[in-house]
Amino acid sequence: MGNIKESQTNWVKFRRQFSIGRYILDFYSSEYKLGIEADGGQHYKHKVKHEDDLRTKELSKLGVEILRFSDLEILNNIEGVFDVIQQSIENRKSTPSPQTLSP
Repeated sequence: MGNIKESQTNWVKFRRQFSIGRYILDFYSSEYKLGIEADGGQHYKHKVKHEDDLRTKELSKLGVEILRFSDLEILNNIEGVFDVIQQSIENRKSTPSPQTLSP
């Protein structure tokens, strides 16, 4: 995905190749529990897509949101990709995580 620059994501820090359990995310913001995956063509084959879906569900149970973008989206519409990332960050800022809610 090249570089997620802080200035393009409102100064949110993303780490590259971040490990959560048995999964390695392309980019991850621990502050917002937001993972970003840059998917090449192999991710659209049935078996790999199924594995990606399972992985996304498992990470979701940990409160991690996964955004997936194809290599083509990234190459042809990087501003649109950053807009989606920014919108997700804004949504996560305004929605308290289950851990912060009091019983």
